[in-house]
Amino acid sequence: MFDVGAVDRWLCMVLICFSLSFAPHPTFPNDPGIPLSLHFSLSPSISLHMPYIQQIVRAGDVNHDGQLDFEEFVEYLRSHEKRLRLMFRSLDRNNDGELDVAEIQQSLHNLGVDVTLEQAAKILQSMDKDHSMTIDWLEWRDHFLFNPLHNMEEIAQYWKHSVMLDIGEHLTVPDEFSEKEKQSGFVWRQLMAGAVAGSVSRTGTAPLDRLKVFLQVHGQSSDKGNVWRGLRAMVKEGGLTALWRGNGINVLKIAPETAIKFLAYEQIKRLMRGSKEGGTLKVQERFVAGSLAGAMAQTVIYPMEVLKTRLTLRKTGQYSSVADCAKQILQKEGVLAFYKGYLPNMLGIIPYAGIDLAIYETLKNGWLQRHAEGSPDPGVLVLVGCGTVSSTCGQLASYPLALIRTRMQAQASVKGAPQLSMLTLFRNIVAQEGVVGLYRGIAPNFLKVIPAVSISYVVYEHMRKVLGVGT
Repeated sequence: MFDVGAVDRWLCMVLICFSLSFAPHPTFPNDPGIPLSLHFSLSPSISLHMPYIQQIVRAGDVNHDGQLDFEEFVEYLRSHEKRLRLMFRSLDRNNDGELDVAEIQQSLHNLGVDVTLEQAAKILQSMDKDHSMTIDWLEWRDHFLFNPLHNMEEIAQYWKHSVMLDIGEHLTVPDEFSEKEKQSGFVWRQLMAGAVAGSVSRTGTAPLDRLKVFLQVHGQSSDKGNVWRGLRAMVKEGGLTALWRGNGINVLKIAPETAIKFLAYEQIKRLMRGSKEGGTLKVQERFVAGSLAGAMAQTVIYPMEVLKTRLTLRKTGQYSSVADCAKQILQKEGVLAFYKGYLPNMLGIIPYAGIDLAIYETLKNGWLQRHAEGSPDPGVLVLVGCGTVSSTCGQLASYPLALIRTRMQAQASVKGAPQLSMLTLFRNIVAQEGVVGLYRGIAPNFLKVIPAVSISYVVYEHMRKVLGVGT
């Protein structure tokens, strides 16, 4: 039986708010499912949990009238408490009525999330009110009763998965997924959500991406050497629609690159583990596996990278379609032209993947170390911030190689340009333009980070809900 007296004061306050809002009330503008009386009656401590309140309103609204009355709320708490009791008993392996650090660590390990004893202790401390370094049933119940999590897998996913952000550069090291997630189709729905978000994000920021490529190739020209002159030159040559040249192939390559990278990553993990099954890779192992998987994916889709560069730089009427572009390259330059710039592209994956993963894990773990006592969940905005900073740092380190790759891909399309090797091109850029020349086009590249991340995040979260992988 649900015992209101055992719930802490803030939950009782919410019960009072619901009893006061039993009759119809005006609704809050940003969420029509929550009465105004509830929003304005909440204490500061409860207002921090507003996303969870919104989820509970949706989950407990049995009659689908857009409102959660007192009876529906109490019924939700009763059923949710039963689920929490079953979860607690399944984790309490020695049946002593308490959960310790080892049991937290083991339960996460069984779900494919390996954490150190120190990390498990941080998670435990977020629920341990009496500082006994164990969690009894009441502490467990009070911590999760007002949180719409239904099983231990959801609790593990609380902070396990990173946010799949795509800002048009190398894809990040793949996420770790449990066997249950793979078998349920969760993984492919997650990857599909990321691919759709990437497609919308790249389309929205395509003008800045084309400007970046334009400056990488033509940046040393006095009449095209900065952002505004480059934009004017592109619009003058082909109109506003010219700003989206090359975007079609840039979007088309997201899905195969994502799928190949994930499948290659899974196979590489199996080889690295050998006969040892279960668990997740360490950070350094994820870096190696992710880099190799990225190299495999890039090897397969690299001709599309070359086509994207040529289509991005094309003049009006130069190619009638993607197929025509591929046909002309094949006839005039041969098959090897589809792999121009391949070496600097492969070399660029290593610093990008290494720095991206290392900074992301460092920032996320740093947050957990500082704030896990309040909640083990970094929250999606923290993960977005970590991903943005880490990806930007990775780009900054690998950008010179990306610039050389683009120039090698574009050499045949630039009239009178010599066909230079990677090292010769590097020396010429430094000699003629200085070290700054290695970072031509980085301004529009950084300008597109905030809009790309914002668009990708919004679309990704929406697609996760549509595909059933988000709350």
